[in-house]
Amino acid sequence: MGYRYLEHVTDAFVEVTAKTLEEAFENAGVAVVDTMLDLKSVDEKLEKKINVSGKDLSELLYNWLEAIIILTITEGFVARRFTVELTKKEDYNLKANLIGEELDFKKHQFKVEIKSPTFHLMEIKQEKDVVMRFLLDL
Repeated sequence: MGYRYLEHVTDAFVEVTAKTLEEAFENAGVAVVDTMLDLKSVDEKLEKKINVSGKDLSELLYNWLEAIIILTITEGFVARRFTVELTKKEDYNLKANLIGEELDFKKHQFKVEIKSPTFHLMEIKQEKDVVMRFLLDL
């Protein structure tokens, strides 16, 4: 399981597949980082923890993707590995442990800038496997 890029004229359209919702969110995190820069160049030196929430799974996915983009570009931390824990009370909550290092544009070979995730074309299906599709505005 993992992710792949689907055809789209101007943006990055990503499809994630996984056995569980947690794994799907982890794969989505990897896909976002790999879209922005060369993921293979990232070493596992530092650890960050982040928490996001959403009233439903679509809002949670949007907030998760946005948090990774902000962490990478604004805070200068690039994650290589993600561990996610999901809970649901009134809202969905996601606690994540990210392993990576400080962003170095020379080392990490920046590919494209992601402006933001979008709700357009977003879908989350939970059947035999979990399938997520989301669009990243470049």
